[in-house]
Amino acid sequence: MSNDLTKRAADMLLKGATLLAAPCPYCKGVRIMKDGNAFCVSCGREPKPEVEIDTEKKSEDKSTVSSQSDSTLITLAKKLESLSKELEKESDYEKQQQILKSINSLVEIIAKLRS
Repeated sequence: MSNDLTKRAADMLLKGATLLAAPCPYCKGVRIMKDGNAFCVSCGREPKPEVEIDTEKKSEDKSTVSSQSDSTLITLAKKLESLSKELEKESDYEKQQQILKSINSLVEIIAKLRS
């Protein structure tokens, strides 16, 4: 890392730039971002603006999170159905109460995931 790059990085940080968690795609060095422009402290390259990279990553992350949430909701709905059938068959009052508590917890979790 040259003194010029170090000075530039220090100046950028003092002016409000932030260190990025993602390394430089070229040399794996530390990057800094200011006003949507990423700058590598090690090699000095400025790859695509971080805004574009973030947008692509966020859309991938959202679809992954969405599919995970959908999968979780499906699993919880199946469990809810199973507990409901179990409740119908159960005659012991204490076991009914345990099942109802479990059902209540599932309903709360499903509501939180949907909102």
